[in-house]
Amino acid sequence: MSEPRQRRFKQVDVFTGAALYGNPLAVVLDADDLDTARMQRFANWTNLSETTFLLPPSDLQADYKVRIFTPAYEMPFAGHPPLGSCHAWLAAGGKPRMTGRIVQECGVGLVEIRVTDKGLAFAAPPMTVGEVSAAERKAVAAALRVPEERVLECALLDNGPQWLAVRLASAAEVLALKQDFGALKSLPKLGVIGPHAEGGECCYEVRGFAPGAGIEEDPVTGSHNASLALWLTDPARSKVRARRLSRRARHGPGPRRPGDGGEKGRPPVGGRGIGDLRGRDGDVLAFRKALEA
Repeated sequence: MSEPRQRRFKQVDVFTGAALYGNPLAVVLDADDLDTARMQRFANWTNLSETTFLLPPSDLQADYKVRIFTPAYEMPFAGHPPLGSCHAWLAAGGKPRMTGRIVQECGVGLVEIRVTDKGLAFAAPPMTVGEVSAAERKAVAAALRVPEERVLECALLDNGPQWLAVRLASAAEVLALKQDFGALKSLPKLGVIGPHAEGGECCYEVRGFAPGAGIEEDPVTGSHNASLALWLTDPARSKVRARRLSRRARHGPGPRRPGDGGEKGRPPVGGRGIGDLRGRDGDVLAFRKALEA
């Protein structure tokens, strides 16, 4: 039996200024000959919120192509995978066609990532907003184990991934949630937001639940934070600063302004302090066998 092909693999820490406090991402850099089934099995095995696989681009404008998988299914787009994948690609010697700009091909098309003084950043894809029925609203309240009247607002936000956004009256209510993960599994990915008192470090507290994707609570979700910013922001508000805090004690991205990588009507998603974990040949044997199985 032939020895499995050796592949470059990195695990990166995204949306953090301190090691081991961000959202981890597994990145396989040499994925050109892997089929979808193998990618999905490997993503299930890593058991992270997302695992990405880098391939040669099919669009000549792109520097490379990325495919994004949760433990349960493939996604067209997500928030921290483009940033972590770009970091891994650059660290592995990738050379972008344009200085300071990397073009990444994914399920929603081309995503342009910019190198800024605050790290890597990109403009989130356009978002659509859908209505939530009375029955869905009732199911949301039951899954969060809060009285229905405490759910101030609900909407379906879609910028590639779809999130069922829920607004509560305060950050304290968001942090105090004792959610029913079994009930949440039958709902779309659920994001809950509530405001902090004025004058604090952050404007909002955000938590995200996706047990249907194999992730009970996601530490930091850039796509959801970006969609929430569009949902909440009106012309009188210059920025929205939200802290993503899960019970896994990780902290999400700070504020981002349009000059940090966003565009008009498309909030930026970005962050600094992305570290990585690398393995030598002997250390990554399990990864190699998992990919070739």
